[in-house]
Amino acid sequence: MLEKSFGLVFFLKKPKNQRESNLRPVYLRITINGIFRDISIKRDWNPAHWNTHLGRAPGNSEKAKELNSYLEVITTKVYQAKKKQPDRKFY
Repeated sequence: MLEKSFGLVFFLKKPKNQRESNLRPVYLRITINGIFRDISIKRDWNPAHWNTHLGRAPGNSEKAKELNSYLEVITTKVYQAKKKQPDRKFY
């Protein structure tokens, strides 16, 4: 089955059992043909320092560069997996 649409976006998700913490987990949402799956990337980030339009941490701080580099690695791995098995079912 060939997909008609494919999308990747990173976002911060507020947990249901939110503690007194200003950090939120970073998730990756993969959408294929309108069906999406959310995957935690096991990183936390402050929502005050998150660009929702880019799905990245803004700025040139060492932590922001490290997170953005990690997000790029994940993006590359997803596209490599997509290219390797283009007919694999998503759902």
